[in-house]
Amino acid sequence: MWRNLFNIFKQDNLFTQALHESHEMLDLDLRMIEASVESLRRSDDGSISIDILGMDKRINRFERDVRQKVLTHLAVSGPSDLSSGMVLVSIIIDIERIGDYAKNIHDLARLHPSRLTGGAVEKDLACVEAQTLELFRDTVHAFRENDVEKARSVMVGYKEGLSAACEGIVAAIVEARAGDLDPGTSAAVALYARYLKRIGGHSRNIVTSVVNPFHRLGYKEKKPKKTL
Repeated sequence: MWRNLFNIFKQDNLFTQALHESHEMLDLDLRMIEASVESLRRSDDGSISIDILGMDKRINRFERDVRQKVLTHLAVSGPSDLSSGMVLVSIIIDIERIGDYAKNIHDLARLHPSRLTGGAVEKDLACVEAQTLELFRDTVHAFRENDVEKARSVMVGYKEGLSAACEGIVAAIVEARAGDLDPGTSAAVALYARYLKRIGGHSRNIVTSVVNPFHRLGYKEKKPKKTL
């Protein structure tokens, strides 16, 4: 699917612009995630080094602009490119949501201004945090470069590692197995783990466009049936 879309982008100026804007959205997301994590986990006053609200508004403007460009192209070109246009419009929803979760992490940093540590679950939390950042960076690469193997790696990494680890942290807190945390910190750690899981989930959705047709966006790759 993405290979067809990639070829269309090379031929049509509006789609080229839409693709470039989706890349800019991903770049903004990455900067927002990195700065928000720094604010929550390394700062004692919840400060942040970027204008995160301004960047979030830019992402929202890009989302609307991409939709408009895709719609205009399809209105002119007819139904032949409909599937490819729907892929991009679907993908930018996930890109926009990642920006929202980055903003949520910074909101958490403001509500919990001292640097957040996970106590008994800190080791697991740090691993989840590092894996989320790695998966998203790999997502940006796979999407930009149409890298099928990298996309598959992101899909497997989320399903087999990140998702379960995040749920394990939340379960430990709810089941009172992280007893060294005060109530406010416990809530913050659980929310942070959930935000990281959702960033990972939306990252996975984005890279499914590299390996799947439109109707399987957000789902695992369907392997071809073996013939006798």
